[in-house]
Amino acid sequence: MPSRRDMLMRAGLGCGMLALADLLARDGVAAPATDASNFIDPLAPREPHFPARAKRIIWLFMHGGPSQVDTFDPKTALIQHDGKGPPAELHNLKLQFTDVAKQKLMGSKMSFSKCGESGIDICDEFRHLQGCADDLCVIRSCHHDVFNHTPGIYLMNTGHHLMGRPSMGSWLTYGLGCETDNLPAYVVMNDGPLKPGAGVWSNGFLPTVHQGTNIRSGAQPIANLRPPKEMAGADQREMFEFVQSLNRQHLHSRPRDTNLEARIASYELAFRMQSAAPEAVDINREPKRTQEMYGNNTFGRHCLIARRLVERGVRMVQIYDGGGSNEWDTHGNNYKRHVGLIRRVDQGCAALLNDLKQRGMLADTLVIWSGEFGRTPTTEGNNGRDHSPYGFSIWLAGGGVRGGQVVGATDELGFRAVEDPLHIHDLHATLLHLMGIQHDRLTYFHDSRDMRLTDVHGQHGIAERITRA
Repeated sequence: MPSRRDMLMRAGLGCGMLALADLLARDGVAAPATDASNFIDPLAPREPHFPARAKRIIWLFMHGGPSQVDTFDPKTALIQHDGKGPPAELHNLKLQFTDVAKQKLMGSKMSFSKCGESGIDICDEFRHLQGCADDLCVIRSCHHDVFNHTPGIYLMNTGHHLMGRPSMGSWLTYGLGCETDNLPAYVVMNDGPLKPGAGVWSNGFLPTVHQGTNIRSGAQPIANLRPPKEMAGADQREMFEFVQSLNRQHLHSRPRDTNLEARIASYELAFRMQSAAPEAVDINREPKRTQEMYGNNTFGRHCLIARRLVERGVRMVQIYDGGGSNEWDTHGNNYKRHVGLIRRVDQGCAALLNDLKQRGMLADTLVIWSGEFGRTPTTEGNNGRDHSPYGFSIWLAGGGVRGGQVVGATDELGFRAVEDPLHIHDLHATLLHLMGIQHDRLTYFHDSRDMRLTDVHGQHGIAERITRA
């Protein structure tokens, strides 16, 4: 018969071991806990394939396609040949609306400055972002071969130009899980309707729990999240626990049913989000000085929310700028519209980088700025630019990426990537590599084969170049 002291000591140790097991499972050190119904949380954190440089991603997506020669890839030769016809070797380039041979070259009206100690050329309309030049890795040689917006956005997000494939955020949560119990693993924000619709952040053929969650600022960040007034508090919790117990009993008869597991996990997450989500997106909890730093527009507020979300463990946040008619698709009046579009996102971009840096989070948070393609150095109509996927610019910051560098180049007029060309499949492989994932090992069996974000393509060789000291 043990003494009372022995009994209390053993009971205390047992409680401690239960708590330790839960903490280890949350950190991915131990296998996630299961119960009699064999339920395994599909969003439990998992170890990467190798030590990661980045733990989370914020993707700033300029919907419509910004012009590379008006933002981060200045071309002196284009200005010198303004109004002239393009060289004959470019006449056979396929474009969406224009015949290259019948168009005229159009030099950029933007002024550029060499910024930071690195001397990166950045358009002067980015007056805030210019101060972050030494944190930026500008890649001027991205390319693919898709000309329309919808398939181009799908390609940039899912690795395939047709709908139905999982988005990159879904692949990340499938491979790495989530670091928070109370918020979605993958969050999307936009300021208007997008050309491809909500399918662009779909889970595709992955389990439903990996789909992106579209949220808004304000008291109702997620539609239909709050219960009706008559069903709240203890009543709601009692009903929820009863329904979930039935779900888990059902799962016990259908082991490893990923759709059912995802549904159970989604219900539990939604229940926890009722209190966590409104707090996470409430920027009024931030000091006034911080709110002012991000600016008083939708994009700036979204950037501040993104920082609050990743700070709380969200794995990936995408912000789409330019929904509806106010997008980066400058078929007409290219110069004037780009001035306004750049000014709209400039302060938010810079504030996000500086805020993450001040908090010590930029080191392992990867920030991406891109569109779905670039624009032509020739005119469309009198003063617009057509779509062009042959060579365009993006930038990366944080997440182990060495700032203050330019990678790749387009030709002297800005038509095509000619130096260190980076296809979108290679970009995806690189981003996964920075997250500690070997792109050809992140697979899901579907349609009788192992599917992956990079399909049968992808090289991550550029990852070592952009991260080495």
